[in-house]
Amino acid sequence: MPRLLELDGRGELTAAHVRLVAVALGRSERTVWRWLAAARREGQTGARVSERFTVTAEVRRLLAFYGGNAARLHAELVRRAAEDPGVGTVPSLSTVHRALRRDLSRGERAGLRSGEAVRRAHDVFGKRPVSHRNAAWEGDHKHLAVEVDLEGELVTPWVTWFIDCAHNVITGASVTAHAPSRDGVLAALRVALVRDEPVFGPVGGLPGQVRVDRGKEFLCEAVTGALGAFAVPVVDLPGGTPHLKGSIEALNDAVEEMFLVTLPRYRHRQRLAGGRLADPDAPPMAFHTFVAALLEWVHWWNTSHLSPALGGRTPLQAWQADPTPVTDVPKDALIGFGLEGDGRIRLVSTSGVRFRRRDYIADWMVGHAGDPIKVRRLPHHDEEIEVFDAATGRHLGTAFLAGGADLEQFTAVRAARTAAARQLRADLKAAERLRRKRFEAVTTPKVPKQLGALTAEEAEAELRAADQRGLRELARPDYIPHAPVPDTWARPIPPAPRTPTPDTPHEENQTP
Repeated sequence: MPRLLELDGRGELTAAHVRLVAVALGRSERTVWRWLAAARREGQTGARVSERFTVTAEVRRLLAFYGGNAARLHAELVRRAAEDPGVGTVPSLSTVHRALRRDLSRGERAGLRSGEAVRRAHDVFGKRPVSHRNAAWEGDHKHLAVEVDLEGELVTPWVTWFIDCAHNVITGASVTAHAPSRDGVLAALRVALVRDEPVFGPVGGLPGQVRVDRGKEFLCEAVTGALGAFAVPVVDLPGGTPHLKGSIEALNDAVEEMFLVTLPRYRHRQRLAGGRLADPDAPPMAFHTFVAALLEWVHWWNTSHLSPALGGRTPLQAWQADPTPVTDVPKDALIGFGLEGDGRIRLVSTSGVRFRRRDYIADWMVGHAGDPIKVRRLPHHDEEIEVFDAATGRHLGTAFLAGGADLEQFTAVRAARTAAARQLRADLKAAERLRRKRFEAVTTPKVPKQLGALTAEEAEAELRAADQRGLRELARPDYIPHAPVPDTWARPIPPAPRTPTPDTPHEENQTP
């Protein structure tokens, strides 16, 4: 404006000057002429800037309160202006939309509308520097959304696995039919450390560190102690930061999109109208068949999957081309890997080793009765224990549970436990249905009426049943009633009826 006013004051201002300024500022010629007219009239030297609507802290709070709905925000501003004339004029809805787009980023608008997880989708994350093999591993659990058959029951398995961050090669994995615990982590780590596994070999060895995201199974004493014995730290990443372990998160997405989607009874498959599956009665895979298919996919990922991030090579090819030395773990060093013990010193007896009120025996115990030993075992594995010399810590051997139940007995006990749990679950659900209250739908602000009418006869019958249940609870099933009196016992002789005499008053005239 100062330049245009100067040209205008000397009489040298032309339309070409205004057109040139408009093109340079990205404005229309009409806008520049309007600015110039305002500057002449009001003595301004800059562009006339009107008071525009901006997103303040109060507007942000209101927008968050209404779930990111700009129309609802505008209606609230109109209501406040109507109640308080001092608020001033309210901008139009289109002006509010423009202000939100101008003053708030796309991520901020998404966060105010749907929360932090959606906001992060608009963030920009950098990549970690390229490192060498076994510099860092990442571990995680993945709930596999596919139903498989395990002894007549449908379960959704979990996989626990580790990946080398430098070359995206899977170093070890374990599969559990339920939510995994520390034994699943230790099993996957044992496979990852050994390099002669048929599925994962020849990758493995000792990593420089293992990154996890606050999973209690990864941070338990058994896992940290097992890795700490090899000077491998477990790095606990902050919660809710999946971008800090992007390699394992990408693997979790890949197994979903490249493997699980091809299996029967996949729970995230495309659905028909109403949310129905196209084939809800598809026969499920057996658990062992599923594990074999998953390990086959892992082998394909390592040996056949060509990754653009690795220059068109497979993860195994990239790992083998890395000249960084690999630290192998001796087999004898893995004997006590991940085993837990109570630290007590026990003695080998003629019945074997007593551990948790059970006897464990093995053929190598012959001649060792009376030797002091220590017991360690893999968490949750009760069928066998590892025995070590109490003085030197030398591994003596494996002992097995004596008198263990056979498969038929074990299956029968499991079936009985399942039936009892199913019956209790049914009873608890029935009790909850009795407690549940239903109310009518209302269209005006009033207290809704409770639904579920009872007749007087139904109420009395239910109360009688409740009283009978109370009497059954008070009953003593261990009470033994008296037996019949034996015939040999002397019985009391009943008194003979008296014959009334004239002096005896009649019975009806006697005073009680």
